[in-house]
Amino acid sequence: MVSQFTKACAESEIEEGKTKVISIENKPVILVKADGEIYALEGICSHDGGEFGADEKVIDGQIECPRHGARFDIRTGEATRMPAIVGINRFDVKIEDGDIYVAIDE
Repeated sequence: MVSQFTKACAESEIEEGKTKVISIENKPVILVKADGEIYALEGICSHDGGEFGADEKVIDGQIECPRHGARFDIRTGEATRMPAIVGINRFDVKIEDGDIYVAIDE
C-alpha cells in the first residue's frame, strides 16, 4: 500500500486535549492533540460502526466513544476498554509550515 499525505487543517485549529473530526478521501478521521503531539485515527468506532463526534473526551491518552464508552489509545489505535475489542486504524501525521498532513493508506 502506498500512503500519500493530505493536508488536514492548520495546527492552530486543534487545542491541547481536544479532538477535531475531518474527512480525507471520504473517510472520517479524528485528530487529537495531547502533550503537544498530534495524532490521527480512524473516525469510526470498531464496536458499533458509528462515527466519533467533534468533541470526544481525551482521557489518559485515550479517546472515548460517546455511545457505549469504548476507549482507544490515541498513540496506537488499540482498543483499551470494552465493549470494543478491535482497535481502530492510526494514520501517520506530519506538520509542515503550521499545517497538519495525514497519510491515509490507499
